[in-house]
Amino acid sequence: MALGGPMLAAERVTINLVTAGDQNMVDLFQNELGPEFSKANPGITVRVVGTGPGDAGSQKIIEKLRAQKNAGKESWDIDVAIIHEIGASWAVQDGLLLKYAPSASTYKYVTSASAKRALGTDVEGYVIPMFHSQTVLAYNPKYIPNPPRTFEELVEWVKKNPRRFGYNGLKNGMSGVSFVASWLYWKTGKYHIYALAGPYDKKYEEDWDAAFSDLKEFNKYVVITAGNAGTLDMLNRGEIWIGPVWVDMFYSWMADGRMDPNMRLVLPAPGMAGQPMYYVIPAKAAHADAALKFIEFATSPKIQAKYIVEKFNWYPGIDGSHVREYLSEDAWNRLFRDVSPSDLVKYGKAFPIKPYYNDMMEAYEKAMR
Repeated sequence: MALGGPMLAAERVTINLVTAGDQNMVDLFQNELGPEFSKANPGITVRVVGTGPGDAGSQKIIEKLRAQKNAGKESWDIDVAIIHEIGASWAVQDGLLLKYAPSASTYKYVTSASAKRALGTDVEGYVIPMFHSQTVLAYNPKYIPNPPRTFEELVEWVKKNPRRFGYNGLKNGMSGVSFVASWLYWKTGKYHIYALAGPYDKKYEEDWDAAFSDLKEFNKYVVITAGNAGTLDMLNRGEIWIGPVWVDMFYSWMADGRMDPNMRLVLPAPGMAGQPMYYVIPAKAAHADAALKFIEFATSPKIQAKYIVEKFNWYPGIDGSHVREYLSEDAWNRLFRDVSPSDLVKYGKAFPIKPYYNDMMEAYEKAMR
């Protein structure tokens, strides 16, 4: 099938879209993006199935594709999949995906490093990010008019303001895990090895003892919160003045009236970890042309602005500069006032590849005893 080729005039097509993630992902495709796409493209309908949250949701999709490949099926019954980084890494390594992205009219809007590598695997051409979920430092400008803008500045600030910084360590939420990974990147200077290119080798962990010793000292001046929500709650109550949060969670709390609307964000150098979800097309999708058409629709600046930014407070999968004209000034300022599209390109980092991630989790717990 020639990607991007014309649909047959009388052809009626149902594309099977399978998404990992929470119920809000299923609802988005089933109730909004699917019907809106079908309205703009009569003759193509979208059938939506969810596989559940987290990496396990992506794993179910990959297992289904592997089974169809191993069975020697000529066409597979998933046309579009939305998966996490680990799913994209597995799928590319197993030859399960179509290299469709360069054929997409919206690929020219994609600038993030996550579109090139996922947990050390080269995924360039196989994926287009749906959105990017990013961790940052949220702070209270009432107490911190000039926030720390680097990790070095943060360490100095914490010493002068003990127990006013809070994070959740590694328990009950990935905002704390992101902070620990970002600390490791800063202290070692080995982000490219740990998160992008590899290779995995214990020799690259030789300076971890010093890095975690410094973090243990840092922790003497901070509050360990109960989790993602715990950090947000303590910020809102004024018990801490600054801490790592997920941007989408932060703005959802603000929209619900659970977060002081005067709170601000900063993405400190040399960066903090976040994670995308990807649109992919399986290698033998039965309706690859229609799948491409859907992804082009879903990654267009107008749709990214309307749903990814306005509705969910995620950073867009495409470069944020391309969605600006479709956003109200209020929506743009809400998401990009403190963290600009160029900040995201420069300081938005990936989580470590799995073996380094596992070692990091173990090394942190050992060091903090």
